[in-house]
Amino acid sequence: MPNVAYLGLDISQADVSVCFLLTDGREPVPRWTVANTQPGADRLSATVAQLCQTHQVDELRIGVEATGLLWWHLVCVLNAAPPLLPFRPHVYVLNPHLVETFRRNYGALPKTDRADAFLIAERIRFGRQLPPPFQVDVRYAPLQRLTRFRFHLAHNLAREKSYFLSFLFLTFSSFGQVEPFGDPFGATSSAVLSELTTEELAQQSLEDLAAYLQTHGHGRFADPAALAETLQQAARDAYRLDKVLAEPLRIVLSTTLANIRSLTAQLKTLNQTIAAELQPIPQTLDSVPGLGPVWTAGLIAELGDVSRFADDDAIAQFAGLTWPAHESGQFQAEDTHLSQRGNSYLRYYLVEGANSVRRHCPEYAEYYTAKYAETLKHPHQRALVLTARKLVRLIDALLRSQALYQPPDQRPTPPSAGPHARRPGRQRRQPQANPVT
Repeated sequence: MPNVAYLGLDISQADVSVCFLLTDGREPVPRWTVANTQPGADRLSATVAQLCQTHQVDELRIGVEATGLLWWHLVCVLNAAPPLLPFRPHVYVLNPHLVETFRRNYGALPKTDRADAFLIAERIRFGRQLPPPFQVDVRYAPLQRLTRFRFHLAHNLAREKSYFLSFLFLTFSSFGQVEPFGDPFGATSSAVLSELTTEELAQQSLEDLAAYLQTHGHGRFADPAALAETLQQAARDAYRLDKVLAEPLRIVLSTTLANIRSLTAQLKTLNQTIAAELQPIPQTLDSVPGLGPVWTAGLIAELGDVSRFADDDAIAQFAGLTWPAHESGQFQAEDTHLSQRGNSYLRYYLVEGANSVRRHCPEYAEYYTAKYAETLKHPHQRALVLTARKLVRLIDALLRSQALYQPPDQRPTPPSAGPHARRPGRQRRQPQANPVT
């Protein structure tokens, strides 16, 4: 059995607290601190290499918490540091929740940087449910920066739209009830809400309002007169605000709309850049109907080399698309919560990709519909996440085989038996009857 040492690093912007543990949990040296700089990383590599040599270590396992991006440079250095290569370093970037739950086993442990370094090293020594070792792959690193930035922009856009709609109700309370334009963020809707007040809409003649809508809609409305009548009636049914609020609210709405337009334009440009960055990477995921370049890029960027995962279950665990069992004795919970203790970026692209695939792929549409009908409690969210879990199996198969997607009616019939037969689904545990005495 190899002699393994464990290195726990608690990283801040200025420095790094270090804890070195041997296989039996002993600390041969007191915990120490190095600067979070290139020279500090070089000194840390040399010191740890000397410790490994002194204690005849065969393998070094390093653990850090994923705290923002403060860990990135140090982990990249340690992963390829020449002094550490003889000891086969494996770096594990841990979800902070994994370390925090482990802390409960050490009730009297203080909350300090050096104590945290010990906890991280001890969690790596404990093993079990660790993420795959960290790898820097130049094929996927640029794409990952872009797709994660897109994640950030998409969430900012969603928050900005939600903020806008809350103030829209305050300004024009009945607009959302009738939804005259369908999309409140369309060009004509944005013009109406930013240029006209509710009072002006209520008092304007229908002919002028219809002409206004026809001009801003570029002639796309089939019946602008009926639309003008609907919009004017909604304005007359809306609550009236004090005049002192009219100008502040107009500024809020127009500024928020400008932010929405800016974020939308940035997303469009970023999507084009992501598509161009994806092209040189060999993959077949974009052959799945609904998985365009953006969703495919997000999945490829987070998964990287699929061979580092044992199977699709490992990918689902990595993404947090698992449902931990909850049972005791004869009790078995029917409603279990999604784990969500994995890569949030991968989980986002899986769920969004599944939502797109189920609109284009009958196989996934049928599955989504069946899961939607199974419950009255949050049916869309539940069905969508289950569809994403089904999509994981397809992604795993396509990435390993580099084969193109085939609809069910074009797939070869699998053998009914043999070593490659489809494994049976997990069976629920049945309660055992009391033995008759």
